[in-house]
Amino acid sequence: MADITASEIPAGGLVTSDGRPLKTALADAQARAKRRAFLLVAPLLVFVVVTFIVPIGQMMHQSIYNDGFSANMPRITAWFAENPIGTEPDETAFEALALDVRDSAAAKTIGVVGTRVNYEMSGTRSLFTSTGRKAKDFSEPYHEALRAADAKWDNPELWATMRQVSRAYSPNFFLAALDLTRDTQGNIVRVPEERQVYVNLFIKTFGLGLLITFTCFLLGFPIAHLLAILPLRWSNLLMILVLLPFWTSLLVRTTSWMVLLQQQGVLNSLLVWSGIIGDDGRIQMIYNQTGTIIAMTHILLPFMILPLYSVMRPIPPSYVRAARSLGATSWTAFRRVYLPQTLPGIGAGSLLVFILAVGYYITPALVGGASGQLISNLIAFHMQDSLNWSLAAALAALLLAAVLVLYWLYDRLVGIDNLKLG
Repeated sequence: MADITASEIPAGGLVTSDGRPLKTALADAQARAKRRAFLLVAPLLVFVVVTFIVPIGQMMHQSIYNDGFSANMPRITAWFAENPIGTEPDETAFEALALDVRDSAAAKTIGVVGTRVNYEMSGTRSLFTSTGRKAKDFSEPYHEALRAADAKWDNPELWATMRQVSRAYSPNFFLAALDLTRDTQGNIVRVPEERQVYVNLFIKTFGLGLLITFTCFLLGFPIAHLLAILPLRWSNLLMILVLLPFWTSLLVRTTSWMVLLQQQGVLNSLLVWSGIIGDDGRIQMIYNQTGTIIAMTHILLPFMILPLYSVMRPIPPSYVRAARSLGATSWTAFRRVYLPQTLPGIGAGSLLVFILAVGYYITPALVGGASGQLISNLIAFHMQDSLNWSLAAALAALLLAAVLVLYWLYDRLVGIDNLKLG
């Protein structure tokens, strides 16, 4: 085709065959390409929003929101809003409380009210329900009527608690998740030592997560190295064995460890048969932290091996041979040549195993017993048994925040661009 001369270019610039300006045609083509690309990823985007972002948003909202008291006790809630902290309840306050209790009992929501207060002050649910049964006979003066129903209505701590829960939005569930509470003046204080549960459980969860991650690294590194240096036909066979747990139900694997580790199980019987221990000295390896560590290490080990294998396989063996030919010992060649090249796999495997370990539920629930429970088991307890969904959401939000902090630290120290999962 002959070149276009300057005299042949239209006055308005280059145009397409249909007479449209070339610049406009290119812009339209780019817009169509972007729309097609968006439509291709739109199903995945909707799936992520519906199954991930929306549930996390609901969890964060639930962790600070509970209108069980404010929605059913409007009069006393309004009195708290109009009177500052430290105001002694007067007859107006007792009248508002008595009328709200009567109306809530009639609407059959007095249990919801009592449960909300009970989250902050134990033993108060029965106070509300029992008073609700008598509320239809209340008459002025309401202070005397409530006192006759139960003398606990004069307790300043109860009124301070009702003031706290009268706000639908409150950080109190996060305070409870950190073993903190508010006193009668609204100051943040630590709960009594016998009620300090959550912080210690968080510490234990992260400690066990680190231990399980380190154990998986010690076991997974040599396995991944063996897979990387063996001939392909042998490494493929061993890789099948590594992937085999993924083809087996998690429940089956966990219950198998229960059979192996119990006092009358296979391992204890082998130890007795070999004479290492006596029949009366069988080791307790289940329903404690030992069982949790063993079972979770087995379950999470493939998540450490696969990232390590993905970075070890491309490393040429000639690098280590060259280092040794230059006078380095085997340890020096490993430490200064081989190990640094595996750091992306070590970081990815450790991050993956640790995140999975701190959030695991079914394995600690089955083999952990009372001492092997993790924070996930307590979250499940509040979701299923105590029905304190706001506290469960606060605990889950703190766990999520801790994982995000870990992810941020990894990015700062190693670099997320160096993360290799396969």
